[in-house]
Amino acid sequence: MNSLNRDSGIDVLIVGAGPTGLTLAIDLARRGVPCRVVDRSPTPFTGSRGKGLQPRTQEVFEDLGVLDRIRAAGGPYPPMRAYRGAEIVWEGRLEEPREPAPGEPYPNAWMVPQFRTTEILRDRLAELGGSVETGTELVGLGQDDAGVTATVARAGRTGSIRAGYLVGADGGGSTVRRAAGMAFLGETVETQRMLVADVRATGVDRAHWHVWPEPDDPGRAVALCPLAGTDLFQFTAMVAPDSTPETTAPAVREILDAATGRAGIRLVDVGWTSLWRSNIRMVDRYRVGRVFLAGDAAHVHPPTGGQGLNTGVQDAYNLGWKLALVLAGAPDGLLDSYQAERLPVAADVLGISATLYDAAVRGAADAHRRDDPRLKQLGVTYRDGPLAAEHRPAAPGPRAGDRAPDAPCRDADGHPVRLFDLFRGPHVSLLTFTGDDRLSVRAGGRRVDLVDTGGHARDAYGVPAGVTYVLVRPDGHVGVASHDRADVDRYLDRLGATLPTP
Repeated sequence: MNSLNRDSGIDVLIVGAGPTGLTLAIDLARRGVPCRVVDRSPTPFTGSRGKGLQPRTQEVFEDLGVLDRIRAAGGPYPPMRAYRGAEIVWEGRLEEPREPAPGEPYPNAWMVPQFRTTEILRDRLAELGGSVETGTELVGLGQDDAGVTATVARAGRTGSIRAGYLVGADGGGSTVRRAAGMAFLGETVETQRMLVADVRATGVDRAHWHVWPEPDDPGRAVALCPLAGTDLFQFTAMVAPDSTPETTAPAVREILDAATGRAGIRLVDVGWTSLWRSNIRMVDRYRVGRVFLAGDAAHVHPPTGGQGLNTGVQDAYNLGWKLALVLAGAPDGLLDSYQAERLPVAADVLGISATLYDAAVRGAADAHRRDDPRLKQLGVTYRDGPLAAEHRPAAPGPRAGDRAPDAPCRDADGHPVRLFDLFRGPHVSLLTFTGDDRLSVRAGGRRVDLVDTGGHARDAYGVPAGVTYVLVRPDGHVGVASHDRADVDRYLDRLGATLPTP
């Protein structure tokens, strides 16, 4: 099976072509790292599933060159309406929209159906020369000190792929996880299930997210959420513990009719459907030798809070630059920082999602609130991780390990420049604050001298008088912060990274 055995010397094999696997493939491709992406499905995923992109994910997608397309494909979350029959009994929002701020350009969640996100990421990967090998299933793997050998099957035939590293981004039922012998700790609550479908409907407006709670059990509800950028609604219905509904179009129509009692709402088409079960699980390690897990393969969440897809994207964004540096000669121990940094984040996010889901099941009055700042993932920090080097006394602003904020500045010619414009790309970035309204940024082999108009950069980074150096990692987190340039150089040596001379 020659097509499966080709490119036997690739650096990274990615199993799974959802948003997590595609994010990693794009990040590696832009770094010139040879990789292959295989997915057992013969066609791309067609459902809405993870439809909310958090502010931090939008920043990642800007760096990867897809945010404009993501924004064009979606829209803001609509306000919600709850009904009793035809009567409106409540109106409100998941959270009040916020205006962009100098350090946070994308403060609100953005709704994009998962199939559109996947399509956009596939297109971006193709632009970088990559592709997805569909209908290709991992059926076995082995590894040694030099690499991983994956056995794959396609169209009834098998072959092998040799790679330096393998990343399993193949979802909650991960074959990679099982083959690598990683435990999936947690629980599946069979009595907590939800029917989900993508539908087209008439007789209902698209300006609201419509919810019909059960009068005697407000934790169970039927809902129609208009999917931004499409003519679809996402249909959801909590399922009674003693019921196992069919996932057919007639079953979906029957559930909606029973909940609404409104003959005016008519489902004209039912597409993708799924019967979701409450799974709250995660692994206790992200790495076994040369095999890594990312996304749902490592942690599965309730849908509440819109954390699952976003956490997977962050996994990939954390791992990509580390794989690239190690493949270029950095110490292999750098890859251990992936687990050290991401596993605590996944555990925290899992707890948030589970708490919100429990509130929804209980019918709590604030169950639909989404104004907890942790959901935006802008506050994800690696302060306690092995790559955080903070050499300053306590001060306001981000510390080593925190997300590096944006700030609007001007260049020497007076043209507006955002810090994120300079961070964009696969490189590290060094900010040098000189104690006045000037700073310089070395990034991607160039130096740009900036004027901190309005003091936004100084405020965002909490920089006092005097010279301060802030090195921003390729994934947009502060690596080292110090008043001594030698600390920066030692940090770069430790990573095996370079800061090219302009």
